[in-house]
Amino acid sequence: MSRGGALSLPPELEERLSQLGQEFQVDFLQRALSRHPDNFEALSEFATLLTRLGRLEEGLAADERLVELAPRDPTVHYNLACSLALLARPEQALDALEHAAALGYRDTEHLLADEDLASLHAEARFLALVASLRAAE
Repeated sequence: MSRGGALSLPPELEERLSQLGQEFQVDFLQRALSRHPDNFEALSEFATLLTRLGRLEEGLAADERLVELAPRDPTVHYNLACSLALLARPEQALDALEHAAALGYRDTEHLLADEDLASLHAEARFLALVASLRAAE
């Protein structure tokens, strides 16, 4: 134990405990969603956790369901674009990203910093989208 009562853990153990906590949350949310499949907040958290855990296809399915539940929400389309980009589906990811922008997504700084979209940064459509968003600022 370190001073002040805080326990120091080796980084590997800390990472594994974090992963176990996320897996527990996924299981909990999965059970909750089986009873209430249209719970937007639970489904949103579920999608995020699946992606963090590397369960990308499952995360994509959850993001697609979120788009069905909230088709006019730019953030769900942005998150869908992230899932598609992580799965190496650049054209579909760019379609979703352009749709998010059409619905009002405007955070260019986040767009450029988001590692989930790194595979799109050299794409002409991505660069054109960034340029149009900056022009509208």
